[in-house]
Amino acid sequence: MRWRIMQYVIPAITLIVGLIGGFFIGVFYLRKQMEKMQSDPQMLQKMAKQMGYNLNGRQMQKAQQMMKNQQFSGGKKGQGGGKRK
Repeated sequence: MRWRIMQYVIPAITLIVGLIGGFFIGVFYLRKQMEKMQSDPQMLQKMAKQMGYNLNGRQMQKAQQMMKNQQFSGGKKGQGGGKRK
């Protein structure tokens, strides 16, 4: 009886731990890629082309500035809008 319970519990726990670990590794990787894009305009241009956009020099500067602002504000810009009492 005990063996049958453990037969399902261990794989479930392993799956949950793997999903949580994978999520945090993915977030870490994505943040590193965004930091690289800020300093490398060619990488940002390549990503824009993959998404179907062709950015000119002015748009590139604006995109880089937006990314820098996002980093320094912690990505929370624009949240919590509305009137406070």
